[in-house]
Amino acid sequence: MDDLRKILQELKAGTIDVEHALELVQGSSRLDYATLDLDRKKRTGFPEVVYAAGKSAEQLVGIFARLREHQELVLATRVSDEQAEAVQKHWPDVRYEREGRLLISTKSPLKPVREGYVAIVAAGTSDWPVAQEAAWTVRCFGSEARVIADVGVAGIHRLFQRLDEIRAAAVIVCIAGMEGALASVLAGLVDKPVIAVPTSVGYGANFGGMAALLSMLNSCANGVAVVNIDNGFGAGYLAGMIHRQTASS
Repeated sequence: MDDLRKILQELKAGTIDVEHALELVQGSSRLDYATLDLDRKKRTGFPEVVYAAGKSAEQLVGIFARLREHQELVLATRVSDEQAEAVQKHWPDVRYEREGRLLISTKSPLKPVREGYVAIVAAGTSDWPVAQEAAWTVRCFGSEARVIADVGVAGIHRLFQRLDEIRAAAVIVCIAGMEGALASVLAGLVDKPVIAVPTSVGYGANFGGMAALLSMLNSCANGVAVVNIDNGFGAGYLAGMIHRQTASS
């Protein structure tokens, strides 16, 4: 009722029009090609995120236009250069993180709102794009993200050199391709939850990430949760949720 009262007051004051008010009441906004969930942040703590792959540049522009009216933050994943150029032509303030393939629109600067940080641990430099997708998702969630790259098991001494920093994190995202061994090794060295992300990096028998996925699912170390292949966004989202809960407890 408080939300409804606020909507009616804004309508009466003329700060929103009837169509905008109807969208707020319904909790959704309908375009010819998409129905946008405006209430997701109230339900889950994070607004709807746009998966840009498969959408035309014009469709992405239309979605951004509508979401920018309703949300403090608009995040799009798997964005192409063409899509980014089209969106930035309309809104130059939108940030394009090319390495992570993300578009980020915010009404205020991104900054951590809770103590501690999430460690994004990547086995190799080839895993960097997935690590960036995870890191920027964490930052959009309101947490600090520290990327610790190229610490895979082929040179395990590199991992031990950064172990204190990794152990001090509230949550750890572990990203690895090839055989995906880093997640098991890391989980046996820390007392924090490890979110494992298999990547499609590797030679033929890696099967596009399936080898790493199965290794992580069959980890002999406890405390490992596994997301889909190359799903840096999913890992960053889960890490942000965990950090939000632990930081507020």
